[in-house]
Amino acid sequence: MDFSSNICPIGTPLSVKKTLKKNIDNIKNYPDFNSSAVISNLKKYTQIEKSNLLVGNGAIEIIYNFCFAFLSKKTKILIPIPTFQEYEAAAKLNDCGVSYFKTMNLSKNLNSFILKIPKNGCVFICNPNNPTGKLLSKNKLLEIVKKAKKLSTLVFVDECFIEMVPESNQSIISYVKHYDNLFVLRSLTKSFALPGIRIGYAVASNQMVKILEKIKIPWSVNSLAQDAANTALKNKSHLVKSNLIIKKELHYLVNKINKLDGFHCNDSSTNFILIKIKKDSTNLQKKLFKQNILIRDCKNFRGLDNHYIRIAVKSHKDNLKLVKALESLE
Repeated sequence: MDFSSNICPIGTPLSVKKTLKKNIDNIKNYPDFNSSAVISNLKKYTQIEKSNLLVGNGAIEIIYNFCFAFLSKKTKILIPIPTFQEYEAAAKLNDCGVSYFKTMNLSKNLNSFILKIPKNGCVFICNPNNPTGKLLSKNKLLEIVKKAKKLSTLVFVDECFIEMVPESNQSIISYVKHYDNLFVLRSLTKSFALPGIRIGYAVASNQMVKILEKIKIPWSVNSLAQDAANTALKNKSHLVKSNLIIKKELHYLVNKINKLDGFHCNDSSTNFILIKIKKDSTNLQKKLFKQNILIRDCKNFRGLDNHYIRIAVKSHKDNLKLVKALESLE
């Protein structure tokens, strides 16, 4: 059981599997160069104009292309940590100077963070944040965007997990039409359990989208990925079902794990939990792996050490097995 991967707890929609099976013979043809059908379906799904939408080979391709297109050696970067490491990696490939802001809850340290926003730079925000699971409200995010705009600084907001925040709507994708310094990343990988397909998208100003379209590798999004996306985007009920499970099982896991000696769950808004432990994270990971359970050792996250692990929220059946395994190690 893989608790290290933060995909939705109910897996890939059956409709997507049927689509892939039906369209398998299409692999003999080149994919749509512009992902036109996906863009059209994203317009309906997001209520965002086509000119503000970009499709990529997973969120990772978009992160690296964004950094290649808009960052340089002169660009100063600000990243709150701990967070997803690829922002730093992609920025450093372009010789950017990176500054870090250590916080386990950016919402509580927002004023201090805003004071650190550089001029003519770029700020990366993961919302909800990976690995902490903390969600920054729409209003607080906009404070960052507004301040950054005054400083001619870009704000890259990663919303890859935002659709798996039960009973909440803190996305800021609709604000790209008001702030040309705002860039929002989304992924179908997490919401619809499609990590092997590799497809993601971004919402940004028309000018930014045009630049990224020019530098994107031709045919980077394969035909089956486009087919899967077109079907998934018509299946919003999948997200509703997923979020019902996340809400219930998140509460279950936190309640059970917090009762274990040497385990403390970080409050999370989404489908994964960062847990502080007294034991060594690598040793715990190895012990659980012997019971066929894989967790995320978080010691390589900048800002964390070998006393943190992360687990995904899965089905109740799987979560029971995880809790039982953790109890056996007490």
